[in-house]
Amino acid sequence: MQQREEKQLEASVDSLISRVSHVKNALHSFIYKLENEYERLTWPSVLDNFALLSGQLNTINKLLRNEKTPSFRTQVIIPLLLSPDRDEDLAKLTEQRVPVFSHEIVPDYLRTKPDPEVEEQEKQLSAEAGRIGPEVAQKQIQTLNKLCSNLLEKLNNPRDDRDADTAGRQNKPSFNPADTNALVGAVAFGKGLSKCRPPGPVAPGHPGQGPMMSGGPTLQQVTIGGTSGQQAGMGGPVAPQQQGKMPSSIKTNIKSASSSMHPYNR
Repeated sequence: MQQREEKQLEASVDSLISRVSHVKNALHSFIYKLENEYERLTWPSVLDNFALLSGQLNTINKLLRNEKTPSFRTQVIIPLLLSPDRDEDLAKLTEQRVPVFSHEIVPDYLRTKPDPEVEEQEKQLSAEAGRIGPEVAQKQIQTLNKLCSNLLEKLNNPRDDRDADTAGRQNKPSFNPADTNALVGAVAFGKGLSKCRPPGPVAPGHPGQGPMMSGGPTLQQVTIGGTSGQQAGMGGPVAPQQQGKMPSSIKTNIKSASSSMHPYNR
């Protein structure tokens, strides 16, 4: 009877190793495609690889739940030999992942419980969960479910939201037609512009700013040097013999400049 159970256990372990090897090969192939063939990789191909891995994992679960498969939880693994020296057979068997089977790595590879730090954190979380009342816990669960539902709704309908936002931006005017028409009329035809000079006192001794300049921009009289009796620089005193007088050539130039700058003569 015992010998039969040992053979059944050995067959189950061999079958499990074979299934795990298939999963490992599928993972290696998928990772190779992701790293080297990502430019030609299509989304249907990615889904096919995920489906293959999912089917292989489901096969392993069915194998472990089979009635003929012995319970591996009742089996105990005991290390018979520990050595700090390199074991070539072990390295070859584990594909160079475990070259040494020593006291340092055995607790990690043969551990059946989490690390003590992880166990302590789990105890703290369990204690905090126990202190929360049923009503508070139910409210937190409802809030979390609402957040998840809203997130899933946004993820499932991103195109509809984008289309609605785009349509809203397109239908919303980005300018005021009345302001645009007023600006075009003022620039092209002088519509709405004032015909009078801005109010202000007229300085004495500047006949160029008299009534004949109304309707256009004001000009400041500038004396032109070159004769012995005229001012030496702009803004200086005017010679007595020219006070209140302006040469006829300068008057003609000012009249022509005023007429050309008027908005209705452009």
